[in-house]
Amino acid sequence: MKIATVLRHVQFEDLGSLQSVLEGAGYTVAYRNVGDDDFLSFDPLAPDLLVVLGGPIGVYEEVVYPFLGSEKALIAQRLAGNKPTLGICLGAQLIAAALGARVFPSGVKEIGFAPLSLTTAGLAGPLRHLDGVSVLHWHGDTYELPAGAEHLASSALVQQQAFALGKTILGLQFHAEVDALSGFERWLVGHAHELASAGIDIPALRRDAERHGGALVEASTRLFREWLAALESP
Repeated sequence: MKIATVLRHVQFEDLGSLQSVLEGAGYTVAYRNVGDDDFLSFDPLAPDLLVVLGGPIGVYEEVVYPFLGSEKALIAQRLAGNKPTLGICLGAQLIAAALGARVFPSGVKEIGFAPLSLTTAGLAGPLRHLDGVSVLHWHGDTYELPAGAEHLASSALVQQQAFALGKTILGLQFHAEVDALSGFERWLVGHAHELASAGIDIPALRRDAERHGGALVEASTRLFREWLAALESP
């Protein structure tokens, strides 16, 4: 049985639709939750897959959240070993930082459902399944493209939305994993202050989740299945 270790920073920002894809691909999922004693107490090279999930903090806030330094160091060790690693939102930013790229405030709050603009490389790989699909954006930070990485996607507001290093390392700035038809209300309550501060129309966001959620789950399931299958190929 393969092990997928999942670093979770906010309880309701979980694997979403990715959970069933991982289990269907033969992975046992093991969450590590920020604040728990065992959050980073494992061999970074041991899991068959490391998934780093999102959270409402900045990679650069180590003074306020000291664990970020240790988390980046752990991710850097894994990346140096070219071990399969998937980062989502904060997770993608942590991967970028671990690769030496700058992570910084974008100057905009990109929150809501909107389509991506895929690069040629994005259209040639698993992200092509998201072409024309509205994905969930929920961030205020961005990153510089890490050295040697392929730029895969942009949005109307933020250029850097996805990158890959080979077939083993994938960073997604947006939330492809969210199941917006199940448990999305937890996001709206958990991020109530951020939504209010950003002036987001919550009823409209809820309606968009209902409108786009089904298509997003279907497309992201195909994306994740294809990416995981490629990890098994020679």
